[in-house]
Amino acid sequence: MEALVFAVLMAGGILLIAVYLVMGSQLDPVQARLQQIAVRPRSLEELELQRPLSERLLKPIISGISRLIARFYPANTVRGLALKLKRAGMETTSTEFFLGVKGFAALVGAIAVSSIANLITADVTLTILGAVGGLFLGFMAPDYYLTSKASGRGNGILAQLPDALDLLTISVEAGLGFDAALVKVQEKMKGPLTEEFKRASQEQRVGKSRQEALRGISERVEVKELQSFISAIIQADQLGVSMSKVLRIQSEQLRMERRQRAEEKAARAPILIMLPTVGCIFPSLFIVILAPAALSALSSCGSF
Repeated sequence: MEALVFAVLMAGGILLIAVYLVMGSQLDPVQARLQQIAVRPRSLEELELQRPLSERLLKPIISGISRLIARFYPANTVRGLALKLKRAGMETTSTEFFLGVKGFAALVGAIAVSSIANLITADVTLTILGAVGGLFLGFMAPDYYLTSKASGRGNGILAQLPDALDLLTISVEAGLGFDAALVKVQEKMKGPLTEEFKRASQEQRVGKSRQEALRGISERVEVKELQSFISAIIQADQLGVSMSKVLRIQSEQLRMERRQRAEEKAARAPILIMLPTVGCIFPSLFIVILAPAALSALSSCGSF
């Protein structure tokens, strides 16, 4: 009896091992992928179908629209758009592609608004007006997004600048050079400002001077405090002034400006709080207080 149980257990164990080996060989995705590639060649159609739907469908449409719009778009506006893309941190996006996105958004907006107007009113005139309005809104929506993103990036840089400048000042006063202090700031902090510092350091490694790299930051970032700081650094570098003293003065000035901005926001807070108070709370109070008197007056007038 014991021998029979032992034999059954051995047979079950061998069977489990065999099943595990077979399933393991079948479920190995790397081996299955390699065998699939080795067995049959890939055609251009299959390779094309492996690309995402957005690249296969939307990208050609946007490219065609961008070529059409670029013929009629002013050159000065295109240069301004390239500068806005830089300030929004979207330098990898070309102006032609962004123009195509604007045109595609305009078409989508026109179709959407005109369809909604037609469903609601079934009036041809309102449908045409809705198409025109949707075309305008869709064409301007990417610009609003770009402006909002550039503004948010500038606010993030402004909020990060005093702390980064303090760390930069401490590093220089500790004996590091200005370029080494910039590297130290990149190691200790993360954000849009450190990305700009990192790009300036990379540009210096490929042959640009410190002044050219810092001026590039001023062109890409529309923050007056950062631009004045970079101007002070460039002047100190040209005149041979002590960098630690300049950094200390700039750090104290930025701290004072940040405190002033906080005080200004605190001074505006009561006015901003008053608007919802007047618009939401006072009407409710008037209803609670005056409604019984109004009902009493109406009932007394009705009794006469």
